[in-house]
Amino acid sequence: MAKTSARSRASKNSDSKPKVASRAATTNNDYALVGRRITGRFPAPKLPYQPRDPKHYKPGIGFIGCGGISETHLRAYRAAGYRVVALCDLKEPKAERRRKEFFPKAALYVDYRELLDRADIEVIDIATHTIDRPPIVEAALRAGKHVLSQKPFVSDLATGRRLAELARRQKRLLAVNQNGRWAPHFGYMREAVWAGLIGELTGVNLAVHWDHTWVAGTRFDDMRHLVLNDFAIHWLDFLTTCMRERQPRRVFASIARSAGQVNKAALLGQVIVEYEDAQATLCFHGDTKFGPRDESTLVGTHGTIVSSGTSISDQRLRLLTERGEARPTLVGSWFPDGFHGTMAELLSAVEEGREPMNSAADNLRSLALCFAAVASAERGKPVVPGSVERLLAQ
Repeated sequence: MAKTSARSRASKNSDSKPKVASRAATTNNDYALVGRRITGRFPAPKLPYQPRDPKHYKPGIGFIGCGGISETHLRAYRAAGYRVVALCDLKEPKAERRRKEFFPKAALYVDYRELLDRADIEVIDIATHTIDRPPIVEAALRAGKHVLSQKPFVSDLATGRRLAELARRQKRLLAVNQNGRWAPHFGYMREAVWAGLIGELTGVNLAVHWDHTWVAGTRFDDMRHLVLNDFAIHWLDFLTTCMRERQPRRVFASIARSAGQVNKAALLGQVIVEYEDAQATLCFHGDTKFGPRDESTLVGTHGTIVSSGTSISDQRLRLLTERGEARPTLVGSWFPDGFHGTMAELLSAVEEGREPMNSAADNLRSLALCFAAVASAERGKPVVPGSVERLLAQ
């Protein structure tokens, strides 16, 4: 019997398999970028993404640390009608300037312990540098105050756990000013995931291209991991809140200097996070002098959410599902609404007798991911989140 040629065998085998369309046939469908056709529009679901003030609780607030970021805190508090009754800074002129700008009737202090002695102050906002915060947080909790701590909360997880436990024992609430949680686009996207609008989350892609060269000559430029630690923490925190209780398996990260950059700190960073059944990629390009862009994509088993714009405040959001496309109109902006949101959540939690969504205990998960990313960038290999207890390098 004559042997069947290789070409004949291939021809016979191909008859029993589905035919694959040629590249020419798929050109009109953008080759690989083919998905289910989205037809029609539906009303955007109403979700609780905006700051929610307490109904009746109006405590006296003491503010410690009147540096640059304090301006945004105090502007948000004044707009919300909060009662900031005391301001404190080691350099009294700084506190005096903020008093004139926002709360002219507030008392001034240079020693935070004197402020903590006031019985009419129930809530403390601590906006000092990270290295100075833990002892002040501890003193405030022991003085019986509820505390909002500026981010990053701590530089080691053990200290964070100890302070969270102290708050529990003191029956006081300790929250973190992780203000990105109340950025309108982040807030809406998170609430959409929590509401199950796109099913189980399987993919997260966050890409930020912005100009961070302004830090040249400031103390921030001395931070080796300026991008991953001081900046990316907001995006890592957003990822953690969207994933909720799902634990990341490994994280791989790297940093690099942009060609021609004058800053001492590396302005490029990237992070890859692995989950058992999902993935996340984060890209940060802090040397984008022209055409800034911020885009976030969440992919689920039943839909996708995309938010994009030219800045963190100028965002356009699209929700895509089998129903079609929804385009919610976002109200507010990250600055100052994010800062309003962190304090509003703490005050509402006090009034309602519950833990705040931005509690210190919850924020430790975000810090564990951040510390792992920094460690990975230092070591050049993947790291398991939670295995690194402290920030390896500032």
